[in-house]
Amino acid sequence: MTDYVFGYGSLAGELADGGAIAHLRGRRRVWGVAADNRDAIPGYKRYRLREDGSAPEVFVAFLDLVEDPACAVNGVVAPVAPDELPILDLRERNYDRVEVSHLLDSPPGGRVFAWVGSAEGRARLEEGRRRGSAVVCLDYVEEVHAAFRALGDEHHARFLASSTLDGLPAADLERIDLRDAGVAE
Repeated sequence: MTDYVFGYGSLAGELADGGAIAHLRGRRRVWGVAADNRDAIPGYKRYRLREDGSAPEVFVAFLDLVEDPACAVNGVVAPVAPDELPILDLRERNYDRVEVSHLLDSPPGGRVFAWVGSAEGRARLEEGRRRGSAVVCLDYVEEVHAAFRALGDEHHARFLASSTLDGLPAADLERIDLRDAGVAE
């Protein structure tokens, strides 16, 4: 049996070529998880300000799914090889992988997984909000909008309608991928 993944943010753009547009019932997109930019985690990422190259002490927010019975989130469903799921789990370390097949308007016939905010990822965002230091990366915002615009104007409009993306400032940050030794690549 083939497994599939549902991308509803930046992953939607990456899956678009081999996937199909789908809708996840009963969910809404929000800024729901964050990475603590004060931590340099080997094998992960950090952000620095484009303006001066410094690593700001901020919590960088990413998209998440929350329950909303009146909403349906659009995204892309694509097949994935079994060995790719653990790789995606590492990439999506602020999230938990959950099966969402039962929430799709047209399930493809195999298990469909999405990544939803982990308790730790959501707690980091709440800490950032309390401190007044939660931000979104401008590049990430633009990447997600570009992914849904590439699917067509109707899909970008549905993205906007199924998302609550206000309340956090956008920062002009550059993503730095860290090697296992914690050194920038």
